[in-house]
Amino acid sequence: MTMKVGIFVVDDHYMVIEGIRSLLQNEKTLDWMGHATNAASCLSFLKLHEPDVILMDVNLPDKSGIDLCKEVKQLYPSVAVLGLSTFNQQAIIKNMIDNGASGYVLKNATKEELLEAINAVSKGKVYYSQEAFSSLRIPAPDQLLITRREKEVLLLIAEGLTNAEIAEKLFISIPTVNTHRKSLIEKFNVKNTAMLIGKAIKLGLI
Repeated sequence: MTMKVGIFVVDDHYMVIEGIRSLLQNEKTLDWMGHATNAASCLSFLKLHEPDVILMDVNLPDKSGIDLCKEVKQLYPSVAVLGLSTFNQQAIIKNMIDNGASGYVLKNATKEELLEAINAVSKGKVYYSQEAFSSLRIPAPDQLLITRREKEVLLLIAEGLTNAEIAEKLFISIPTVNTHRKSLIEKFNVKNTAMLIGKAIKLGLI
């Protein structure tokens, strides 16, 4: 029997909550666990119940969704947070992701997109709506253009091999490996190798 994904919504607009509930309540793979209209009631709920996915508004009356996301992830690291907003500004999306959100969708999302997002983040993957991707200028996984050689290097980096070991394995020079590593870090828009591997895993490339 397939386990249902427990979902919880944090939003201060009842119309949004009801809209999401009406879209998702009959989905057999989901378990609607309820909603909160502010950060305080969300944290109170989490003391007693732990959903798999929280759909979290960025704007809340008592605390920003960005700060709440950070707090939730510190207290309940296994709970996936999906940013939910009408805003698709790069800074807001990036702040939400940097503070622990596993994805970001806009409130104009279709039912199919919402289900896809919930399904992805519940499995530990990242999900951005197409508009969020465009705003961040991050290519979707199928548009992330890495060469065959870069993919080989990426897989060996993920195995923990050093530049020298990768060079020996692929019969290329160490400076060439270093060039590929730098290129991958730049293409994935990350700061270091650890973040590169993490993002590659989440994007399903490893």
